[in-house]
Formats: sequence, C-alpha cells, structure tokens
Amino acid sequence: MARKRLVEIDQARLAEFQAGIRKRYSDDQILAELRACAERLGTSPTMREFSADPETTVHPQTVIEHFGSWNAAKRAAGLVPRRFATRDELLGLLRELGEELGRPPTAGDIDDHKGRMPSKSLYWHTFGSLSNALREAGFDVAVGAERLERAVDQGAELARRLGRLPKFADWAEARREDDSLLTEWQVYRMLDAERGAWSTFQFLVRERLDEDGVRVATDGRLL
Repeated sequence: MARKRLVEIDQARLAEFQAGIRKRYSDDQILAELRACAERLGTSPTMREFSADPETTVHPQTVIEHFGSWNAAKRAAGLVPRRFATRDELLGLLRELGEELGRPPTAGDIDDHKGRMPSKSLYWHTFGSLSNALREAGFDVAVGAERLERAVDQGAELARRLGRLPKFADWAEARREDDSLLTEWQVYRMLDAERGAWSTFQFLVRERLDEDGVRVATDGRLL
C-alpha cells in the first residue's frame, strides 16, 4: 500500500495527536525542568544548552508549544533571558532581589543568584554602573559607594592603557593629566583597609576587568 503524502495528513487528527503529546507534561513540570537545568548550568539556559543537558526530559519545542516562546517560558520559571532582557525587566529583578534580601543588592548578591539574575556586566553595560541601576530601581545608594565604583571603572580604563594594574604612582601621574579623576589619596581613603588599601583597590580593578573578559596575571599584567 502506498504511503500517504505529507500534504494528505489529516490536520484535525494531527492537532489531536500534538495536544496529547503536550499533555504529557504540565506547565509546572516544564518550569521545574527549566529551573533545574539553570541550577546545573549556573546560568539561564539557551535552547541549545537545555537540549544538550542529559538530565532534561523535555524537548525545547515542547517548552515553546506550552508557553508560546522560549523567553516567555524562562520568564515564567523566574529565569531572565540572557540576551533579550529589557531595561524594565532588569530593574524588576533588582527590586525582587532587594525585597528578598531586605537591602540593596550588591554585585556579590547578583553572582550568588546566577540563573535567576542576569550578569553584573549586563547591568553595567545597560545602565553605566550598578549604582545607576540600583538608583533607577528605587534604592538609596550611598555616595561613597558610587564614587568608589566610578574610581574602579577609571582604574580599569587606566589598566588597559598601561597593560597592567595601576600602581599608586601611575594614578598620581594620570591625575595630573586628567583632573576628572579622583586623587590617588581620595581613592586610598575610600577603602576600609588599614593596610594594603591600594592593593585592595587593585583587586577591585582586577575583578572589573575579569567581568569584561580581560584576564590579569598574578604580577598584575593584562593578558
């Protein structure tokens, strides 16, 4: 017997079959799979990452059929889309995290909630700084914290020009050429470190460079 051509498929029966397939998983089961995958990956999964996860049992297309789109499913699961988060979504996630913590979130808090929170770098790239994002989200941001973040940004830019982490003398020289920089002593006094204040600042600069994908050797050279 000749097989039916695809164009002769009974669309009503096909729809009934597809509806039955979708019923194999509840929305809650699918959302649980998404959250579990995010927990294993340490970040909000893409369709490819979700499909490649050996512990997932749901096909990405099934997820889309249930929720209309991949990003809609991730939002329903409390996961932020990695590439398509809107400005309002980013602010909303900050507010939710702040309500949970009972205080303004820090960069470390964002790191501790990977998967449900976007990266720190996305906030910096979208708002110019995490302090700006927090302020726009309605949090009170200490002036000192904002000044330190600005100094760290300037330190990262100076490090790129020097090819290494800036020393105290490097900063003093750069300040003579650019009076928009804080003085080296202002930077020094902002850090609560009785000893090693400047090395603490260099550590913060290194962390900022690392977030931007720039690696720093143990001797301070940029790789």
